[in-house]
Amino acid sequence: MLRPQTLSPIHLGSVWTAVALFVCSIATGQTAPRPASQNPSPMVEYTRKHERIPQEEASGLKFVLDSLLPKPIQVFIPKKSSSAKEFDLLVHFHGAEYVVQHAASRYDGNLITATVNLGSGSRVYNDAFQDTLIFTSLRDSIAARAGVSLRAEIRLRRVFLSGFSAGYGAIRKIISTPTNYAAVDAVLLLDGLHTSYLPDGKPLADGGRIDSTGLLSFLRFAEDASQPASHKRFLITHSEIFPGTFVSTTEASDFILRSIGLTREPVLAWGPLGMQHLSLAHRNHFTLLGFAGNAAPDHIDHFHALSWFLDELLKL
Repeated sequence: MLRPQTLSPIHLGSVWTAVALFVCSIATGQTAPRPASQNPSPMVEYTRKHERIPQEEASGLKFVLDSLLPKPIQVFIPKKSSSAKEFDLLVHFHGAEYVVQHAASRYDGNLITATVNLGSGSRVYNDAFQDTLIFTSLRDSIAARAGVSLRAEIRLRRVFLSGFSAGYGAIRKIISTPTNYAAVDAVLLLDGLHTSYLPDGKPLADGGRIDSTGLLSFLRFAEDASQPASHKRFLITHSEIFPGTFVSTTEASDFILRSIGLTREPVLAWGPLGMQHLSLAHRNHFTLLGFAGNAAPDHIDHFHALSWFLDELLKL
């Protein structure tokens, strides 16, 4: 059961940095350090519902891995899967663990989730995976610890990576190396796909260009997923938020689409949580979904809809 957004609307006429702080603290349940500077937004939004997943204790097995990354990794196995021997694995970057656990509990199959929160900004997520062996160690440690906890020899079938907001930084780094790229079956980006302008901080409307180097690993994944026989699955969602000092999720998504020869189709439909669906691009196992909104609650919608978007990813 979803509940309506209980937070009062946020006035974004002050600096956009305040919005970024709000987003990070609500999504992760933690007080975030000050992120990179962004431009002000005058947006005040009263139209969409902004429903939220209730913050409830999920029933299942939980444990923590605290030696691989700078901050502890929260692992969850739903109670319904306590006797399973084969699992899919979802590693989610950036966001409160109860939302990720909710997605695991609703998953049509057996899913282990690992929730990774490292702080504010994509750099902390990127830097955590500078050692290319960390991801393999993370995957293997989750499987080994889950097997011990379930008192069974388990097998991981598919590996999914999802990232909300700044969490894309970890995914970008992970899939930039051939071994890790081969090990990832699906990627889900929830309003998190950015790169820099060239020159730095100069938007496209002012003559700036997109620094494509920050998008190349995602472009490769999109190209693979768009092939009919590929086993890769890739779903991108984005809002209309325009940070101004770096490439927005809309602009980054447009770059991906142009590069693989896809165009958007206009859509007028309701999405999950009262979101307004505006655009769609799809080819084989790749899909991009654009949604309305330039306010902080619009951004958070994407994370709270994780369960719905995960279902959509697996349909590709």
